[in-house]
Amino acid sequence: MLRKLRERAQDEKGFTLIELLVVILIIGILAAIAIPSFLNQRSKGNDAEAKSAAVTAAEAFETCATDNNGSYANCTESALLSIEPTLNDVSARLAVSSTANTYSVTVTSNRDSNAATFVLARAAGGTTSRTCGTGSADKGGCSAQTSGTW
Repeated sequence: MLRKLRERAQDEKGFTLIELLVVILIIGILAAIAIPSFLNQRSKGNDAEAKSAAVTAAEAFETCATDNNGSYANCTESALLSIEPTLNDVSARLAVSSTANTYSVTVTSNRDSNAATFVLARAAGGTTSRTCGTGSADKGGCSAQTSGTW
């Protein structure tokens, strides 16, 4: 009888309840670490897309000015969209303004309700500045540590 019990114990294969609980605990810990990291990377990607759109709009401004004898005055948002069709993807989040020798491009990131705004502006002397703002948030591609520049 004792021999039968030993054979039966050796034939049974599988995991104990404790082993399964340990595996579930490890998976839970890994998920708790990975999910916030993933969400942060997603925000950074949205901010990078907004920065890229601002640079693309500035390049479209330069192309428009070349077509208009060096003046930015006639470079409206619709003119920029016709020069660079990829700006249609951000047209709802794009704001532009211009005078004869200056322009400003503002693109809002679509990461969350506290979205960052990225501004690329050209001054009358030809210098450009890149500023950003996040409202009360300090995260993503615009940080208070960089004095609001990108």
